[in-house]
Amino acid sequence: MERRLAAVLVSDMSDYSRLMGMDELGVLSRQKLHRRELIDPAITSHRGRIVKTTGDGLLAEFASAQDAVRCAMDIQHEMPLREAESDPDQRIRYRIGINMGDLIFDENDMFGDAVNVAARLEGLAEPGGLCISDIVHQTVQDRFDQPFRDMGRQRVKNITRPVRVWQWTPAARVEPEVVGTALQQEVQFCTSADGTHVAWAAIGKGPPVLRAPHWLNHLEYELQSPLFGPFLDRLAADHRLVRFDQRGNGLSDWDVERISIDAMIEDMEAVVAASGLKRFALLGISQGGAFAVKYAQKHPEQVACLILFGGYLRGRLRRNDPEEEKMYHAAQVMIRDGWGSNLPVFRNFFTATFVPDAPREIQSSFDEVQRVSINAGNAERIYEMNSSADTQAEAVALNVPTLVLHISGDQAVPIAEGRRAARTIPGARFVELPGGNHVVVEGQPCFRQFFEAVEPFIRQHMPE
Repeated sequence: MERRLAAVLVSDMSDYSRLMGMDELGVLSRQKLHRRELIDPAITSHRGRIVKTTGDGLLAEFASAQDAVRCAMDIQHEMPLREAESDPDQRIRYRIGINMGDLIFDENDMFGDAVNVAARLEGLAEPGGLCISDIVHQTVQDRFDQPFRDMGRQRVKNITRPVRVWQWTPAARVEPEVVGTALQQEVQFCTSADGTHVAWAAIGKGPPVLRAPHWLNHLEYELQSPLFGPFLDRLAADHRLVRFDQRGNGLSDWDVERISIDAMIEDMEAVVAASGLKRFALLGISQGGAFAVKYAQKHPEQVACLILFGGYLRGRLRRNDPEEEKMYHAAQVMIRDGWGSNLPVFRNFFTATFVPDAPREIQSSFDEVQRVSINAGNAERIYEMNSSADTQAEAVALNVPTLVLHISGDQAVPIAEGRRAARTIPGARFVELPGGNHVVVEGQPCFRQFFEAVEPFIRQHMPE
């Protein structure tokens, strides 16, 4: 066996099983042609070596990270031209992941943590693109004019530590540098009652606000999102905003035994303790509203005021509505059968109900944050938990000033559920916002009206 530092490239074909099912002989013949005329020569010309191949992919080593990245870009630039005459839904597209590290070479194979990480990076890459680790990005960032997009730190299977990921696609645009609150964020970890590691962060200054978890969270990626970023930036402009990734997704532990409302409350308690919060405004968005109500009823001495936005007290399976049950089962099928697919149509099921009236780039961002935040198994478990929630009893007993806001045309959670929450919680105020999305989008009237209602409410109950 030999050990040496090297860059490792992992590649596979996107949607290989589906393509083979449609045209097995055609896919195999085109794959062989691409290997012979493009891929193998590109690896050789960039001083790389193919270590082994699989049915639809390969593992290669390079002495230089720059050579590995340039080789990947050359392949991905050329592939659309080679596949241009194929039907769009039958085109071969590759995903590539690149990492570097200390590798062990044993005969015709190589091993090591760097190989495992590269394989996970390949799984995060968009079809036709590539993902590289932070150490590779630091090595090559000044040598390429083409932009890489910071995906933040990602939890990946069988890797205990979060991995910072950078993504490139042939059509990538240069994005403006993130400024303001994002630069002040430091992700930290605390331990919940059952030993689960929970990632949390605080941004901004002012009266503290704790955001309950909702579908879905990623502390670093959402700050860069054109959907969540402006909302978080505005909220953190006047408040110390504490957020965390709920267990099973984002940067918190994914391999967990318990995903339940009680577990979420324990995670909230752990974050409150770790962040030093004493008394704060509690913000519950969507299903986070159910968590927030339960937490506020259990800890009224900590919650100065409660804000529920687009939320509910009872999940889909607790509304005694056959249509809601149909939606639940349809969503579970979409998650179970297609969450890990590179075809966005499965995650678009949620995108189309959460932000149907948002610009296309907003919708694409929401689809992407779902993809990078969680795997199919945990998405299914969290969706089942949310759909089975029922905190009506806690709401009746609540003795905390509460503001309920809901968008009139919300398709993810009917406004009737927001009104029900306002009727059930003693003394709650209700504000109806215009629009057709589940969340507020910067530039639309509901964005401004949300803060016009929320900021005075927080100041009233949490004076400076």
